[in-house]
Amino acid sequence: MRASLGARRQAHATSNRITGNRRWWALGAVLLTMFFSSLDQTVVSTAMPVIIGDLQGFSLYAWVFTAYMITSAVTVPIYGKLSDVYGRKPFYIFGLVVFMIGSALSGQAHDMLGLILFRALQGVGAGAMLTMPRASIGDIFNPRERGRWMGVLSSVFAVAMIVGPLLGGWITDSIGWRWVFYINLPVALVALIAVSYALPSVRTEGRLKLDWLGSLLLALGLVPALLAFSWAGSRYPWSSAPILGLFGLSVALMSLFWAVERHAAEPVLAPELLGNRIFTSTAMIGFLISLGMFGSLIYLPVFIQGALGESALRSGQVMMPMMLSFIVGSVVGGQLISRTGRYRLQAIVGTLLMALGTWLLTRMGTETPLLTVIRNMIVIGLGIGAVLPLLNVVVQNAFPYKIMGMVNATQQFVRSLGGIIAAPILGTVLANTFATQLAERMPSGLKQAIGQLPPAQQGQLFDPQGLTNAGAQQAIRQMFAGFGRQGPGLYHQFIELVRQALAAGTAHLFTVALVFAGLAFLAAFFLRELPLQHDEFFEQRAQAERDTGLRYDKN
Repeated sequence: MRASLGARRQAHATSNRITGNRRWWALGAVLLTMFFSSLDQTVVSTAMPVIIGDLQGFSLYAWVFTAYMITSAVTVPIYGKLSDVYGRKPFYIFGLVVFMIGSALSGQAHDMLGLILFRALQGVGAGAMLTMPRASIGDIFNPRERGRWMGVLSSVFAVAMIVGPLLGGWITDSIGWRWVFYINLPVALVALIAVSYALPSVRTEGRLKLDWLGSLLLALGLVPALLAFSWAGSRYPWSSAPILGLFGLSVALMSLFWAVERHAAEPVLAPELLGNRIFTSTAMIGFLISLGMFGSLIYLPVFIQGALGESALRSGQVMMPMMLSFIVGSVVGGQLISRTGRYRLQAIVGTLLMALGTWLLTRMGTETPLLTVIRNMIVIGLGIGAVLPLLNVVVQNAFPYKIMGMVNATQQFVRSLGGIIAAPILGTVLANTFATQLAERMPSGLKQAIGQLPPAQQGQLFDPQGLTNAGAQQAIRQMFAGFGRQGPGLYHQFIELVRQALAAGTAHLFTVALVFAGLAFLAAFFLRELPLQHDEFFEQRAQAERDTGLRYDKN
């Protein structure tokens, strides 16, 4: 008996699996880390309209999110690969420390370029927190149990999404936007202590040769494409030489990356995964959901504050019902998966609800009641909440436990690409539509009055930040005061035109998001259904290898 217990302790010391009473402490630490990382995203999103008004950089709005997402996405596969060998704990700690440094520096930013660079540093730390919690759920529970606990994990994300906008709106309106970054520091410190105490330190004799060349090529291949998506249609025409050149450079570098990965001893992204139907279908659904979801999460505050004229705090309150419905969808969906062991029909219904809710967003305008906005967001939240947790359960169930970190991280990477690509695309759609609509709607009398202003002031009037920031609106009001008695009337006329143009821009943005949501619905029909395993998942690999067509050595 003692020999058996000693062998069991040794086995646990050389793997990531967590059993016994300790798994509940570990679960608490994982949920706290998930809450912290999710809280940051929503707090910053709500504060962004005020930030761009202070730092003067609406054209770089999307890159505050894109820089964060590209560095986090590129590091996700590296964290996942390393954590399968060296354990999850050291990468939790590293990620939290780097994130804290990036948060402190972001709060000190004095221009948009500096903020973007510091957000990129935050992303390096966030990469660990994007993939580690989901992998840790796989360390604690078997596939059949994971449905309900992935639902709980997603619910924690949703709770952070509820608290975040409220907290972000209150901090922005009451203290100042810099504190939306400083608030990360005490929360991250608590998460750091919890992770250090609860997660095991894995001892291994294995050595991993990290694919540094592949990681570098992946990052270099993504950046030109993102620049092209960001500049196309706004700074340069889509068919211009700079845009085509950037896309061509991205294709060349990604082709070289793919060639390197096919011959790498330890590829950062295993090419064999793309030949597996379970992986490709879940990755495609997650990718398309990210593309469609990005519009509602990032640009809805712009619509609420800009087109409807609400405050940042009010914007956060209006976003709350979407997150509550996300919690309901996640919890109920997770319970259904664990009880029935089936998931395909749930994926179809969830993506259909998401598409329906996104279609409803396209029909909103400046006169849309807040209750209608809330209804639309509830529908989207139910759909997304029902689908996202099951994608992790499905892909973890289909592969051997030994490579769960890598598989989970690769899926998360593909899903992150959806958000990375969506940010510049949707930002370009919004900016272009806004400029076009404002020019078309402006009467000649107002154009003549604005034409009398200095060029620098004219440029401020055609920046959407003039509607989303109270300080900028006050400056515009003072400009129009210079026109004498007709100044107040011209000011209100101009602000109404800006609201209408911004509403038209967000409507076009939501239409693009609707296309992505519709494609996710179609992709759900191609999801293959496999029986969810119990505890045999941790000991047996034969069935997983037969289902996936992948085989791995015993070392």
